[in-house]
Amino acid sequence: MLVPQSLAYALLAGLPPEVGLYASIFPLIMYALLGTSSTLSVGPVAITSLLTASALSEVAAAGSTDYLAAAITLAALSGLMLTLGGIFRLGFLSNFLSHSVVSAFITASAILIVLSQLRHVFGIESHGESITELIGSLYASLSDYSLDTLLMAVGVIAFLYICKEYLAVMLMKAGLTRKTSGLASRAAPVLAIIASITLVVVFGLDTRGVAVVGDIPSGLPAFGLPVFSMALVEPLLVPAFMISIIGYVESISVGKTLGNKRRERIDSNQELIGLGAANLASAFSGGLPVTGGFSRSVVNFDAGAVTQAASIYTAVLIGIFSLLFTPMLYFLPKATLAATIIVAVLSLVDFSIIRKTFLISRSDCMAVVTTIVLTLYLGVGAGVTSGVLISLLLHVYRTSRPHIAAVGLVEGTEHFRNVKRYRVKTCPRILTLRLDESLFFANAIRLEELILKRLYQHDEIGHVILMCTAINEVDYSAMETLESINHNLNEQGVMLHLSEVKGPVMDILQKSDFLEALGGHVYLTQYQAYHDLC
Repeated sequence: MLVPQSLAYALLAGLPPEVGLYASIFPLIMYALLGTSSTLSVGPVAITSLLTASALSEVAAAGSTDYLAAAITLAALSGLMLTLGGIFRLGFLSNFLSHSVVSAFITASAILIVLSQLRHVFGIESHGESITELIGSLYASLSDYSLDTLLMAVGVIAFLYICKEYLAVMLMKAGLTRKTSGLASRAAPVLAIIASITLVVVFGLDTRGVAVVGDIPSGLPAFGLPVFSMALVEPLLVPAFMISIIGYVESISVGKTLGNKRRERIDSNQELIGLGAANLASAFSGGLPVTGGFSRSVVNFDAGAVTQAASIYTAVLIGIFSLLFTPMLYFLPKATLAATIIVAVLSLVDFSIIRKTFLISRSDCMAVVTTIVLTLYLGVGAGVTSGVLISLLLHVYRTSRPHIAAVGLVEGTEHFRNVKRYRVKTCPRILTLRLDESLFFANAIRLEELILKRLYQHDEIGHVILMCTAINEVDYSAMETLESINHNLNEQGVMLHLSEVKGPVMDILQKSDFLEALGGHVYLTQYQAYHDLC
């Protein structure tokens, strides 16, 4: 299965097919030595291959020597960034990427991948990075389509789809185990390759307009140093960063998903090092950027792999194939590889994310729709950039608009809850606010505005209690705002109090002059404060 995948994703990246094989040998070994997942399998995947094609098209012509050199440089840059990220323990940064935004980007990218492969399905020439460019180019060339190529591609797509959706079920009904049936269904691409090569040879389809892969050099990749000229590195820095982020997020998600099934701990920082080493190995062996792929990892998992020895064996087998069997792929139709890509990426299209986010969070839904639209109409480069920016903006937006609740005492208990959600006892002289977020420069002003608004609405308030159960940190700007709140309240004859302050926050408060200037008191519990002041 990994051989057709490797060939197909090299084709997607606009590279010679053997480059996909090279990227599936030594990277697997390096990850096996340095990664933490027992079943994650690294190699070329659809999204990173598309990002690679998008980045390389800006610096060199597809099929040229410079194009391949740029791919190697891109893998090296990605490897260096990931490795440095692991050394400096930056694995936590992946948490700032919204999963909904990533899902939206993957959905849009999958659509672009399918459209980009339709030229091989129809046997025509087309180009473009956005949906408008791709559709326009396909429409302009559609009259030159090859019927034999189309029939070949449609047949392979139908075969792969039927095998993917129904073969495993049919085999289980026939008496095979779930594991065996699953592995057999995933071997369908190999059967499709054998069948399509046979058809080309028997009927001479290569002479009737069906494009074939042609000569694939035999042997192992030659090791060499990537080209680090500034003219090449500078335009590839941002794409390499984006590939690193998306690749890492995809890899860590797959690793954790499979790891949870075995109660296996995945070290995010060590994963950065493992993936970085894999990309560096790919660069030094003439490959393209790699990451942990879902389909190839699932095959590992279903096959019963319990250590990374399975990846090493896989690398050895692909190496043997590269040495001995690549001439057998001469008559492999490009339409078959395109069909393999289309069937693989269609499962990544998930428009249900729009409905799901709409029901839960309107801001998330807007971010999802924006990411999909920008990716489709501006290309994957702009799409992934916008996805990262939107994720960060969402984080800042949410933390700048924290949930602040006025709370009261639940009678018969010592618990305080939101006055809008529970029947609670309140005291007209006391305003108790619970801030459900750490205090920092972006949200502190909102707290001050709310307190002043409540004071203008209720003249009888004599005490304001800030319930600090959810405040884990206070920055300098927030300290200044607290001092401002305390000063304004003192001038109005209102006392500011704090309750349930956590130790780390108290340490920060004690380092400042705030506690000395505080008009009220710091209470251990909110219940204590309420009964003392009411």
